Amino acid sequence: MTIILFFLIAISFFGYLIFKKSRQNITTTVKIYESVLVVCGILSLILFVFSWTYNSADYYTAIDIVDGGYTPFASAHILTLFVFFALSWWGVFALWLRGNSLPPLLFVLAIIFILIGSVISVTTILQLATNDESSDVGFVFCFLPIYHLIISISLLIKIVRTECKLASDKIYSNKYLNTLNLFMASSKEKPFLILILCFPVFIIVTAILMLLGQDYNSIAKVFTETTTWTFSQQSHPPFLDHRGHYLCTVAICGDAKVVKPLRFGKRHGHEIVVNRQLLIANAFEELIQESTPRLHKLIRNAYDTYGYPLSKKIKTADHSNLVYRLMKPLEYLFLTILYLCCSKPEEKINKQYAI
Repeated sequence: MTIILFFLIAISFFGYLIFKKSRQNITTTVKIYESVLVVCGILSLILFVFSWTYNSADYYTAIDIVDGGYTPFASAHILTLFVFFALSWWGVFALWLRGNSLPPLLFVLAIIFILIGSVISVTTILQLATNDESSDVGFVFCFLPIYHLIISISLLIKIVRTECKLASDKIYSNKYLNTLNLFMASSKEKPFLILILCFPVFIIVTAILMLLGQDYNSIAKVFTETTTWTFSQQSHPPFLDHRGHYLCTVAICGDAKVVKPLRFGKRHGHEIVVNRQLLIANAFEELIQESTPRLHKLIRNAYDTYGYPLSKKIKTADHSNLVYRLMKPLEYLFLTILYLCCSKPEEKINKQYAI
């Protein structure tokens, strides 16, 4: 995915250089207007790239919600989305720079790719409209598809109007060709004709992508094989809660035979996996907080300073197993203190992270 994102930025940069050179004979007012549009497009792309980098985990990955989010586009099918989106942008630039002077076949292909890209942009906006974990993430994502949609619609309206006018003025000696030309000239009243032409092109591009390892329905799976977004149909593992006790990391990442997960729990509104060691540690922390708040504050500050950075390094089952074993003496110490200070220690332990 990183390669694709870097490629997108590189294309934008070189595309801007080509665009700037090709528009040297345009009036200053138009140059300013077009430059503003290009800059807005590049900024939208940069926002999209940074948002995607931060929200890049696939649905089957256990993540810490503090450190990022789940991607709205399935990585296994991202090539399909990238190809159709790139072809759509090619159509936009081709019509923008050359308009009706394009060769007939390229002109038709450009319009078809823009139409397909517009449908994908609308679907992308809907996909980004809702997120189960954050309502602000999709807003930043949406700048690029919204920008693409506005540019595409404006360009198509301009091109179709110009083409219809030119076609109406053309007269062919061949009566069949002339009839066909007049029919196409009135295509603004027959939008379904243009839409029908999209299907063969879409099928051909999809067939080529299948040769590159994509599925025939990757354009749908790229949205559905995700989690937390509008069209998502997958569930994700419980979030890693590094801001809680780092035993949360052990409970979710360790070998089940070693760390012995018991059940699901809830912390800060998110589901986590808990084991007895975690329950005992959290019950002990609650006891300290109730008995000596000042001491608890000192301990908590120390953990936030040193424990949280350490917890982020626990990323493998072996590391989790090791930490679990190292914490065993503390677990027994915590349990002993709970049995000495609480009238119902097991009740206090079991109520931790209750759903």
